[in-house]
This record gives sequence, structure tokens and C-alpha cells, in this order.
Amino acid sequence: VVKDGFLDRHVPTIRERYRTQRDAMAAALTTHLPAGTTFETPRGGMFFWLRLPEGFDAMPLLEKAVEAGVAFVPGAPFFATDPDPRTMRLSFVTLTVAQIEEAVAILG
Repeated sequence: VVKDGFLDRHVPTIRERYRTQRDAMAAALTTHLPAGTTFETPRGGMFFWLRLPEGFDAMPLLEKAVEAGVAFVPGAPFFATDPDPRTMRLSFVTLTVAQIEEAVAILG
């Protein structure tokens, strides 16, 4: 795979696809999530990290999200000390732009 140049040809296509999906998720998060939700648009990778507004806890929201047909990863287990229950991780690379918009609207 590496020797025949597949990665050299494939990586630019994947980068453009991920950029489009990332930008769609950033727009959807800004539109649909509650005021006070914070995130930074990632410069690389496949995930958004969010912090919900004061008073939210991502863990109990997960069950409701799954019942509504969407899922996320609560962020608190990723902290070595002082977990932040308001955090969550969202992947954007396995969904189309339309699916991202729909899923974030449901999550919101």
C-alpha cells in the first residue's frame, strides 16, 4: 500500500473530506447547541471536544441521546484528575454532512 503510492494519492482526498465534515459539524454545533457551549474547531484529528454550559452533566444526557438515535462519548472518563462532567467528544468522520446536521440538531 505504501510502496505503490496509494497513501500519497488517498490522503489528500481524506483530508478534504474530513475538512468538509469538520466544518459542517462546527456550523451545526454553533446553530443547535445551547448558548454557553464551548468548543474549538480541531485543526486535525476526527473529534470535537465540547464543554456544555454550567449545570449540565453529559453522562445522563447520553441515555437520552441514544434513545433519540444519536450518541457521543462523555468526556469525564478521559480526565486523569478532576473530571469535568460537562465535557463530551463527538466524531465527525463517519457521517455525511446531512447526517451531521441532523444528529447535532437532535443532540441540541
